[in-house]
Formats: sequence, C-alpha cells, structure tokens
Amino acid sequence: MSASTTPSSRPAVTEREAREVAEAAREQHWRKPSFAKELFLGRFRLDLIHPHPLPDDEAAQRGEEFLAKLRDFVETKVDAALIEREARIPDEVIDGLKELGAFGMKIDTKYGGLGLGQVYYNKALTLAGSASPAIGVLLSAHQSIGVPQPLKLFGTQEQRERFLPRCARTDISAFLLTEPDVGSDPARLATTAIPDGDDYVLDGVKLWTTNGVVADLLVVMARVPKSEGHRGGITAFVVETNAPGVTVENRNAFMGLRGIENGVTRFHQVRVPAANRVGEEGQGLKIALTTLNTGRLSLPASCVAAGKWCLKIAREWSAAREQWGKPVAHHEAVGSKISFIAATTFALEAVTDLASQMADEDRNDIRIEGALAKLYASEMAWTMADELVQIRGGRGFETAESLRARGERGVPAEQLLRDLRINRIFEGSTEIMHLLIAREAVDAHLSVAGDLIDPEKSLGDKARAGANAGVFYAKWLPKLVAGPGQLPASYSEFKHEVDLSGHLRYVERTARKLARSTFYAMSRWQGRMESKQGFLGRIVDIGAELFAMSASCVRAELLRSQGDHGRESYQLADVFCRQSRIRIEELFTRLWTNTDDLDRKVVKGVLSGTYEWLEQGIVDPSGEGPWIADATPGPSQRENVHRPIR
Repeated sequence: MSASTTPSSRPAVTEREAREVAEAAREQHWRKPSFAKELFLGRFRLDLIHPHPLPDDEAAQRGEEFLAKLRDFVETKVDAALIEREARIPDEVIDGLKELGAFGMKIDTKYGGLGLGQVYYNKALTLAGSASPAIGVLLSAHQSIGVPQPLKLFGTQEQRERFLPRCARTDISAFLLTEPDVGSDPARLATTAIPDGDDYVLDGVKLWTTNGVVADLLVVMARVPKSEGHRGGITAFVVETNAPGVTVENRNAFMGLRGIENGVTRFHQVRVPAANRVGEEGQGLKIALTTLNTGRLSLPASCVAAGKWCLKIAREWSAAREQWGKPVAHHEAVGSKISFIAATTFALEAVTDLASQMADEDRNDIRIEGALAKLYASEMAWTMADELVQIRGGRGFETAESLRARGERGVPAEQLLRDLRINRIFEGSTEIMHLLIAREAVDAHLSVAGDLIDPEKSLGDKARAGANAGVFYAKWLPKLVAGPGQLPASYSEFKHEVDLSGHLRYVERTARKLARSTFYAMSRWQGRMESKQGFLGRIVDIGAELFAMSASCVRAELLRSQGDHGRESYQLADVFCRQSRIRIEELFTRLWTNTDDLDRKVVKGVLSGTYEWLEQGIVDPSGEGPWIADATPGPSQRENVHRPIR
C-alpha cells in the first residue's frame, strides 16, 4: 500500500457527515446549571461556585486515610529513576497498588472498591503522579476512561456485578477508540462488530491503547452495521483481552512517559457476547464523551503535581544558586518565573479541586468546566515545566542520571518536560478542545439561530429561526450592557488585607464583553463561524482564564475562612489574577488583530509546493514507510506482546 492510500475498509464520509456524527454524540440538553456555560453567555453566576463546595466529613476521612497509605507506598516502594531507566513499572509495584486498592479508588465499596469521590481520587493521582507520572497514567487510564467509569454510567447491574469487582482488585482495563487513521474524527471509525446470533464478531485495529499491553479488560468502540433488528452505529463493548483473536502487536515507545504500557491491538474474528455490550447500539460515542466529562479531570491532577514539584525545585535551587553576588531568585528575570509558577500552581489546584467537587455534588453540568480544566492545566503545566528548565539552565537540559553520575542532585526537569508534553494532545488535543468547548459555548445561540445560518435549511425554517432569535436576543442583549462588575461595592466579601473583589468585578465585566464579542462574530460570519478556528480558540482561552480567576478567588476565600494559609492564598490569587488579566487583554486584541487570513494563504502555498524551495539544504533523517500504517482487518502476522500481570 502506498503512503497516500488508506485501507479500503475505511468509511468515506464528508465533512458535514462527520460533524453530524459528532453532534449526535454530544449531550443535546442542559438539565443542570453550568457556571462556565453561563460565563460564555455573559452571566457571572458566582453563586454556583461560592461558597466553595466541600466533601462531607465521612468522604474526607476516608480519602485522607487512603492518601496516607498511598504516600507511604510511593515513598517506600516506587523507584522513579528505575521506571524511567527501564521504561517499565515493576510488576511488584503494580501488585502492591492492587493490594492497596488503588485500582478501585472510584469503584463503589459494594463492588470491592474504595468508593472515593472525584476530589480524593484526583488528590491520589496527584500524589502517585508526583512519584512517577507513568503510575498516574496507569491508574487514571484504568479508572477514568477504562471499564469502571463507562459501566458506572451506562452498564447494567449484571455487568457491574461481573466486572467491577475484578477492576477493583485484580484486573487492569483500557479504553480503545483511536485507530491508525482515526483520531478526533470518529465518523471514519473502521473497526466493525457484526451481529452473529447472541454474539458480535469484532474486526479491526486500535492504536495508542494506553494500558493495552497489560490490560485484562478492554472497552472497545466498534461500528455495528445497520440491519434488520439492529439500529447499528458506533457501539461500546467490554472485551476480554485473552479472547481468541485479540493480539497486542506492538508496545509503543514515546518521548516521555516511558513507563506506560501503550500498544497496538488487533481484533480478528473476536467473538464478544451481546451481554458485554455497554448501552445500546449506536451509543458508543455518547458513552465515550460522557465518560470523558469527568475522566478528563485526571489530567489536571497530574498537572497540579507538576506545578507543585516545579515550585519546590525552583525554590530550593534558586536559593542555593548564586550569580553576581546573590541568589538567582533575587534577579528579576528569574524571580518573575518563580512568581508565575507559584501563582499558576495555586490556580491549577483551585480549578481542579473546584471542578472535582462539582462533579461529586452532581448539582451542575460540568462538561465545559471539565474540558476547560483539561485544556488550561495541560497548557499552563507545560509552560511551568519549560520555565523550570530555564531556571535550572544547563542542568535543566541534563538528565537526572547524568547529574547523579557527576555528583549532583538528580533533578529530572527535562523528563518532566517530556512527560507533560502529551497532555496537550491526548484525551482531546488543545485544538480539538478549543472546538469542543466553543461548540458548547455557542450552544444557546445555535439553539435559537442555528437554522438561520444553516445554508441547507429552507426559507420557512429560516423564518421560524429568525422569529425565535429575535425573541431571545431582545431579552439577552440588553443584559450585556451593565452588571455588578461596574459597582465598586460588588463582591466585597472578597476584600480583606488583599482585595480580590476587583478581580471578580473584572470577571463579571469581561464575561459580558466576551459574550458581546461572540455575538458580533456570529453576526459577521454566520455559517462561516465554524471555520474561524483561530477566533474560536481565543474565545475559549479567554473563558478558561476567567474560570481560573474565579476558582482562584473562591479557593482563597475558602482557605481564609478555614484559617488555612488565608493571607498567603489571597496573595497568590491576587498575583495570578493580575497575570491572567494581562493574558486576557492580549487575547481580546488578537480576536480582531491577527494574521489568520494571511496564515491560510501561506498554508495553501505550502501544501501546493510554492515554498518547497525553502526546504532545500537539509537531509531528512526520517525512515521509509507509509505515513499511516495499514489497518486492513485480518489475522495478525505478529507476536502477541500482551503481558498480563498476575
């Protein structure tokens, strides 16, 4: 097969068809309030997040007891340098985590799990991930998106009773959606599940199956053909990895996270009982997206761990290292980086804890909050790690092993940079998260005016949409003119030694400005709005900053009211908000002053070969082979590298 071709079994879909598949999978209605949704509509609903929600006493006690056991385990049993050196988590460490109950943190106690809520689950991932990011990924891939969460949300009672006790103590699970030629465009999913009596027969290849090399149970997304008695569509199945026809063909290796067990999994004529189907036929993408609403919160937890470690190393190193007669921390060029790390770490923990507690309470729809937390944390953590490497200078670029070999402290700063880089890609790349959040942010507009800007709608549909839009905007637009953010006394409960009330007034004013900007863009571009990805990305980034500012202020007030580093928390929240406001103003400027149109012209030139002369003068060290591996269904021709841990 040539590099330019794709497997013939790959469904051919148009852009519109792909969008329709994604649209059908998303949750269509808002049954609960959403702080972030309201924020994008210009309504600052502080009452939805303040006072800061908290776990109940029993949940907190159970969580703290487990954290104490987990801390002792990772401090005494985990050798992070060994995991990095050998690119593998030792079996005895995984067995120890199983005995500790770490694989059942989110599983209900009646199924043998620990029954932790999202807050303490994330705190545990932060702790485990600080010891070794690979361990954090192992645990989160198993519980956040693996078998336990889909069964919790969509499984039958019989399925929960069969599989959850195994997941809580003995079995490792993985989630399989991506294919060699299918990433964020699931409409082209090629793995099939053909009904055959009381079974389905699976055929296809899945790529980047985190935990797949060691997993005992898999959640597999496959396409069921429409036929008599079968509605068809992308469907979720629980599959035993040791079933005949399942082959783990490769253990993949990456820039970072060297200890993760990520592979390529082939299914050839794999029989799966219909009793293992999760939900109904055609519900697979909905199950995946709903699972990710809270599953994505595991990534911010790892980013919080990274921020805390960056701050610790920056503090210790910058006090010990002297240049020009004083510690480097006292040089403004370095000090500003340390301030950014401290303030941003505070904000990331605020965002993660708030979103996690909102998930536990289940009073709010957090699909946007969870997505914003993932997007913002992955971007900011990467920046913090990059700044730490810069603060460390040449030692930041040197490996921990090399530092130890020549007699210095083995600080794995460069490893952190490598390990964090994937967070901006998996479970929704930054670019995809921008589009996903933007779609939810403009949902209210599309609900009332979508037909008005849809070129395929009839004149009658457009007329009805116009009438609905007129009613909606007549009520909505006047509310964007003025609000509490213009009243000096607003949010005075956040005014103490350090005054945070001004930042909350800024959030309120800016939310209205953001909504006005979105409305103006929709009026200007109408149906072409979806192609303005640069604009939409900046809109989302502004919303993420406003969410982080809000969470930081609310967390600071919580800690002050509890007498827990309140003064220092107010200081950190104040600095973060001031830094965030600078970023927001730059983003607003770039909404309308940018090179988006010119960039599109250059891209066309690049792809047409206009600038190919610019590539001359180098050699390409890349190996030969197709850009995308052949994923044609059929029996495996490779050795099975599946390695169950028992």
